[in-house]
Amino acid sequence: MKLIAQSENIENIVEKDSIYVDKTEYIYNLTKDFDRVFFSRPRRFGKSLTLNTIGTLFEKGVDPYFKGTWIYDKWDQDKYPVLHLSFLEYSATDLTEFKRQLCLSIYKFSRAKKIQDVLEDKEPNVYITNLFDAMSDGEQLILLIDEYDRQLTANINNPELYEKFRICLRDFYGAIKGKKQIKFMAVTGVTRLKDVSIFSVGSDIMDLSYENDYSSMIGFTRDEIKKFYDDYLKLGISTEKGKSADSVTNEEIEEFIERIADNYDGFSFDECHKNKVFSTYSVNVFLQSLYRKKCVEFGDYWYDVGGLPSILMNYMQSHNLNIEKLLTSEIEIPYNDFKNPTSLIDINENVLMCQTGYLTLKSEIVPGYAVTLGTANREVKSALFMLLGLRIFDTTTPAFSLKNRYVIETGSVDEIISLFNEVLAALSYDKYPVKDESVLRSLLQVYLIGKNHDVRVEQHNYKGRSDILVNFPKRRVVLELKYTDKVNEEKNKLDEAEQQIIEKGYGLENLGDRELIQIACVFNGDKNKRQITMYKKVENSVIALV
Repeated sequence: MKLIAQSENIENIVEKDSIYVDKTEYIYNLTKDFDRVFFSRPRRFGKSLTLNTIGTLFEKGVDPYFKGTWIYDKWDQDKYPVLHLSFLEYSATDLTEFKRQLCLSIYKFSRAKKIQDVLEDKEPNVYITNLFDAMSDGEQLILLIDEYDRQLTANINNPELYEKFRICLRDFYGAIKGKKQIKFMAVTGVTRLKDVSIFSVGSDIMDLSYENDYSSMIGFTRDEIKKFYDDYLKLGISTEKGKSADSVTNEEIEEFIERIADNYDGFSFDECHKNKVFSTYSVNVFLQSLYRKKCVEFGDYWYDVGGLPSILMNYMQSHNLNIEKLLTSEIEIPYNDFKNPTSLIDINENVLMCQTGYLTLKSEIVPGYAVTLGTANREVKSALFMLLGLRIFDTTTPAFSLKNRYVIETGSVDEIISLFNEVLAALSYDKYPVKDESVLRSLLQVYLIGKNHDVRVEQHNYKGRSDILVNFPKRRVVLELKYTDKVNEEKNKLDEAEQQIIEKGYGLENLGDRELIQIACVFNGDKNKRQITMYKKVENSVIALV
């Protein structure tokens, strides 16, 4: 079996004979149709490999790195020098150092390409202008800029430094605008911000972030996974079912891909909302783990590496996210907020969540109409609520100890309620006070989803909907929550919750052979209580906590 690529360099992938998911048809069309392009994607989606592939084609041609790819017999471009600037490599805390590093990259490029008489300067916009001035008539280069917004996203909570970097970047992009010395330019980033001149009125760059034609250029499609990872899919199925890889059927492959899709698919970067893609990083690590361990484990890789972007962590230090809205399956935001975010300092929080990959398109993008967003898949939803948990709870408390991993799945009702009270005791009450049932429900859901439990929020049946339903292979736990801040109301609230469970039949739908645990419980929000003070396993006796 070919190994799965772990490099962002096409030359390394080919030299190691690793699997390369062929995206060269998109790149061919991109370079034919446009002179200057931009596309935003979340971290670890393949932006850097895309730029590296473009650079390799322009600088070295198709031999030997593109044999067997779509583009091999179609690429007819001349060779050009490539100035590849990765802003991830430059300082985000010191503007002077950032300028020095960026100017050094331009200096090294000019020396390597033997472009003579380039006047040195400490200002990047002046230095790159001097580079263009020193180039011979008709001489052109390819300019690739990776993660252009790195210095901005790192300073979302530092308005003064953010503004300094913004001005520097504005001046730099102003200096390259319309320059005839640039044969082709591609820029990537996480965010799309109007306060940087690259996207200002009159900009000559084409924003392809949500173009239908290029919506699958970055990320894996279902067909690409079937084509390029066929051996890995068969290995997973044969491992689970104890059969030979040769005997795996197409139906089994489709079912296995569907399970992968539940975890890692669902990202939409398509204005028409027709095309969806899988997270490249998550799929690759899942299949690498499958090959290495010879077992199928759907891990949460997004959060561990690509899903904890500093931009979102920094934002959450100074902003409270709307938890109840994030728990809904769909969030509507104004068209202009989505399409034209001005600055990270005042960006719509849901647009930021979308740009960092925690939310994705759930509708078409139509001028003048609201844009609908939602979570892409189970893995990202779990990562989102794990991230929220870091903000909402003190995660150093016993509630987050490994010993509690299986309490809800296998523990007694007493142990389950004890765990929930530990969770609620770990709340940052000054920022997230529990004032009613809705907030209580939301905060417990953040904890449960962040722990990767199969949580059904307000699960419906034909009689109504339960507050929280958690599914496990052999158990289903249903909670009906009531809120009060008065001790003398607790018993009535408990009786109300119990009757609601019985009358509505919460948790009975599609139960299968699972054990059903139905719990009525009452949370007392008085500042001297702030815990579940009474609870009852339906059809069992009432237990009052001391």
